Amino acid sequence: MKLTIRDIAKMAGVSPGTVSKVINKTGSISSETRKKINKIIMETGYKPSFSAKSLATKKSNLIGLIFHVELSHPFFNEVVNSFKTAIGKLGYDILVFSDKNFSSNKEDYVARCKYFQLDGCVIISGEELEAPLDELDQSDVPCVGIDIELKGPRSSYVSTDNNKVSAKVVEYLYLNSIKGVAFIGGPSDSKISNIRKNAFIHFIELFGMVKRADWIQYGDYFEESGYQAMKRILTSSPYPQVVYTASDMMAFGALKAIKEKGIRVPEDIKLIGCDDIEASRYSNPPLATVKQDKEKMGKLAAYMLHDLISDNAEPGSLLVDPQLMIRESCFIETEIMISS
Repeated sequence: MKLTIRDIAKMAGVSPGTVSKVINKTGSISSETRKKINKIIMETGYKPSFSAKSLATKKSNLIGLIFHVELSHPFFNEVVNSFKTAIGKLGYDILVFSDKNFSSNKEDYVARCKYFQLDGCVIISGEELEAPLDELDQSDVPCVGIDIELKGPRSSYVSTDNNKVSAKVVEYLYLNSIKGVAFIGGPSDSKISNIRKNAFIHFIELFGMVKRADWIQYGDYFEESGYQAMKRILTSSPYPQVVYTASDMMAFGALKAIKEKGIRVPEDIKLIGCDDIEASRYSNPPLATVKQDKEKMGKLAAYMLHDLISDNAEPGSLLVDPQLMIRESCFIETEIMISS
């Protein structure tokens, strides 16, 4: 029969908490008691369980990773990989939660965290917090959101500055004498996409550029939706000089639709995406884009969560500056760059 910490405590005539302190090398335990407990552990071959190790420290060094997004999208993959690397270097392991019910009792995320004795959670939920995630956000579990706003008492979040994403695109085009720009956004009810769309409209109006309702279309961040949105834009002329999409994936779809029409990129229509996923460097032509610093976002999320767990920082938010990456799909001969 497998021994438990209680069995070792009973053999030594001490409490389980005392055994846990000896295992974790914490607390004020006499040398004689330590030797006695260590001798019993050695003789019995007892191996402390995960819960025994965390009993005295009150820390499991386990982080919950909760994602309610399509991890097939390269943006989220790269952010998660950066987070995993950084949080690992800080001494944590990761427990990945699926969106399935935790058990037949349908326990919520707060219950899951308590069950696994998690130190904190990182949440990647796309646009909105579902009720179970909102409850977690409002609990005493330290949480950090990536690309999702959290407002709980022990929650922080990190996101790209989405106003600046569109600002950099429109300013660059305006300074290079381009007036006609179309926009393909994410879903019409997407908060992030609407921030980018509203900033896009604000700046084209500010600079006196062409504004046409049929040049604003919507997709779902993936290729097929960009392809269909671009086909709708191409049903009437004149065509825009530039098409700016809210994701690189939609830009790839738009590129396909443009080429099928026999239109040249960048000679006839220029194209700018958003995210700077790795594939954008290898498209034909290479895709101009707005870089979201995915590595920085993942690393910041890890450090922010560690500080919340350690009570080294107050909850708050960080907006990461994007960077305009001009490549061949938006080549301009007499190019005027703006500072990033």
